[in-house]
Amino acid sequence: MTEKIAAATRFALPSRILHWLMAPMVIAQLFIGVTMVASLSLYPLLLAVHRPLGVLILIFAVIRLINRWTHTLPPFLATMGPAERRIASYSEYLLYGLLIIQPLTGWAMLSAARNPIVSVGPFDLPGIAPHNIDIYAVLRQAHGLFALLLFLAFTAHVSAVLFHTFVLRDRIIDRMALWPAKRREPLSGGAD
Repeated sequence: MTEKIAAATRFALPSRILHWLMAPMVIAQLFIGVTMVASLSLYPLLLAVHRPLGVLILIFAVIRLINRWTHTLPPFLATMGPAERRIASYSEYLLYGLLIIQPLTGWAMLSAARNPIVSVGPFDLPGIAPHNIDIYAVLRQAHGLFALLLFLAFTAHVSAVLFHTFVLRDRIIDRMALWPAKRREPLSGGAD
């Protein structure tokens, strides 16, 4: 019975797998993006990783969004009030939106500059924006702005999880964990 209750409070397994596959990609991409701006000597190498990784993140983000629409979410924890629940929901939508718009903006930016986006091997993605230097400039600024917003949203997400895990100790991380959830101890007074 306890395992059924624990399973009901967790995200579906595909959601958890996609989450933990994508998290390191996003972290790596944010670090690569910052390093690309700061280091001209590493720029060509980092760009060669940045482009296909951006395409991969876009693919995973679309798969995650479809997965999100096709799986029931676990209930919020009792430690989360109505305002925190709304913030959690809106921040989830914000992260999904940024994980899709950020790579699309990069793709459009490169299209406007007529730079091919090489995915794997000789496969190039088609252009999605007209070749225009003014459009490129606007998209480059947007790409940087969306990267900053993604960094801030990601940082807020991780901070909230850490707060719940180490301050509230409500095991919120178990909802998305791939590892087995710890069995909850009975409450004092014998209630379970």
